[in-house]
Amino acid sequence: MNFAREGHTFMISGFIMAFISWNSLFAIHIWTPAIFRNWMILPAVTLTLLTCFIFFFFRDPERQLLTEEGVVLSPGDGKIIDIQEVDELSFLAGRCQRITIFLSIFNVHVQRAPISGKVAHHQYYPGKYMLAWNPKASEENEQSSLGIINQEGSVLVRQIAGFIARRIVTYPKKGTEVKIGDRIGIIKFGSRVDLFIPIEWNLLCSIGDKVLGGITILAHINKRTSNQAKSSQA
Repeated sequence: MNFAREGHTFMISGFIMAFISWNSLFAIHIWTPAIFRNWMILPAVTLTLLTCFIFFFFRDPERQLLTEEGVVLSPGDGKIIDIQEVDELSFLAGRCQRITIFLSIFNVHVQRAPISGKVAHHQYYPGKYMLAWNPKASEENEQSSLGIINQEGSVLVRQIAGFIARRIVTYPKKGTEVKIGDRIGIIKFGSRVDLFIPIEWNLLCSIGDKVLGGITILAHINKRTSNQAKSSQA
């Protein structure tokens, strides 16, 4: 099992604190009355469970990524809580489809590229920390947007902080190339990810679906639209 590098500090700190608490408990075991020993074991158990959860949260499993052409993969693990047509003006410059994925604290929090292409847009916005499923969170919460473009079209991945999440990390820089399924970032401790795709592309998902980053297909690229884009570029 791999772990996201952003979690290493938390993991090491938790392990050290749990180790010290257990050693301190054993060191005073001889001269401490039993009634106090029973109470003093609680911090050690609590720190151990917390450390186990931190390791669990920052897991970053290797996955057998799909290589099928003309598909859009889920950028993250979680549950689809909303699908609707919206206006996205920062990168797609018009009407598009927005797929909202809610990530609970039990989901893998590493995000992956939904398509291959060039990073043509990256924008960070420091905002509020409303609950991730609040409709206004997409516009008002802290967020980082990453736009990817290729010959078939453009998509936008928006990492959005939630009520608990207070740290967004985005890996690719503007101008770099990414492959479908590549790791593109992480959101710490509960969040949501919005995926914006062209309105002409064919959705293959529904509200309530559970998805896996880099594995679940969310849409098929509309071949007619893709060919038009290639012709215009030529």
